[in-house]
Amino acid sequence: MSRNYTTQMDAARQGIITREMEIVAAKEKMAAEDLRALVAEGKVAICANKNHKALNPEGVGSMLRTKINVNLGVSRDCKDYDLEMQKVMSAVDLGAESIMDLSSHGNTQPFRRKLVAECPAMIGTVPIYDSVIHYQRDLAELTAQDFLDVIRLHAEDGVDFVTLHCGITQDTVRQIRNQSRKMNIVSRGGSLVFAWMSMTGEENPFYEYFDEILDICAEYDVTISLGDACRPGCLADATDNCQIDELSRLGELVERAWKRNVQVMVEGPGHVPLNQIAANMEIQKTLCHGAPFYVLGPLVTDIAPGYDHITAAIGGAVAAMHGAAFLCYVTPAEHLALPNLDDVRQGIIASKIAAHAADIAKGLPGAREADDKMAAARRVLDWEAQFACALDAETAQRIRQSRMPEDGHSETCSMCGKFCAVRSMNKALNHEYIDIL
Repeated sequence: MSRNYTTQMDAARQGIITREMEIVAAKEKMAAEDLRALVAEGKVAICANKNHKALNPEGVGSMLRTKINVNLGVSRDCKDYDLEMQKVMSAVDLGAESIMDLSSHGNTQPFRRKLVAECPAMIGTVPIYDSVIHYQRDLAELTAQDFLDVIRLHAEDGVDFVTLHCGITQDTVRQIRNQSRKMNIVSRGGSLVFAWMSMTGEENPFYEYFDEILDICAEYDVTISLGDACRPGCLADATDNCQIDELSRLGELVERAWKRNVQVMVEGPGHVPLNQIAANMEIQKTLCHGAPFYVLGPLVTDIAPGYDHITAAIGGAVAAMHGAAFLCYVTPAEHLALPNLDDVRQGIIASKIAAHAADIAKGLPGAREADDKMAAARRVLDWEAQFACALDAETAQRIRQSRMPEDGHSETCSMCGKFCAVRSMNKALNHEYIDIL
């Protein structure tokens, strides 16, 4: 069936409710017309490349369920694509709505195409990573056109969104050189753009040729995730001039994209003290006109390597409660290594807990439904019903089965046994004898 629109935003502005909008509206328990209006405004992005036929579409916006993204991909030291595909399928099974392929080694296209062909989640990439390995030339030898061509390649392959670090300029280079940031730039893509500008003396090609990028994205309906090259990499750098200056520039690019019916998300911090998270969300909403906010964490402390999935979940819950729409998961391997399968699992569960907690706090329709079912199951000590409600039923079942009560009272757990408060209350309210010994 032919499309008489270019992007989801273009359709929404024409008054067209697309198939993707209908699916997302049903998932979000909202009227399709209400969703269409939000897409038209840019407050919701439906990342759906027209070439991603396997996609089960999702909406990203602060008034919808909080979505989570899982970063995957091979590196020079860890280059097992089969293992990465196992991580992908595990992530989808655990409820991740998005997969980002951050591969930085080898021939990335077959894996990217396999993702698009088989994965129902949104697929994102960072084209500047792929530029060096695609052309097999060092960074300084690449041209602005080379970068644009890789964006087009990814769009043709069917990725739903691309992270582009469009907001830093030669002014940022001077700013970074002349101020005393503790961690400078910690964004991998942002550091590559900074390095290219430093070596060539040219302007950021993603900023200078933004209109050409919009042409590509409009053609394939690729959402731009405006990367935050200057996100804080430690608490000391949070909410500094460098971060806010870039955010202001990203706000200008949001408006330019919307004028061309190209959907955008805006990426955010990073490492942020707990007391600054709400303010960061408000600043972004103001400067970026309500465009969906996609945050990494935020991590609320710098001293928990090995446990950064927890520091990120704390920050992510607060961020989403105050307006972040999309949480990039963080694993226990953050700052340490490429995550393995178990790291991925732990990172996803921590991020899902944060997203769910925020959705309850926001009062979204149906957000507390599973929690109420869990309470009802716990009241009658129905263990199978409890597992059915659990975010990670497999882990819950394994823990219980490995430590069952020794006296055979399987209705309780080995923590309390016959001292179980639920058991005692049920018996008391039923006028039954309560045996303890």
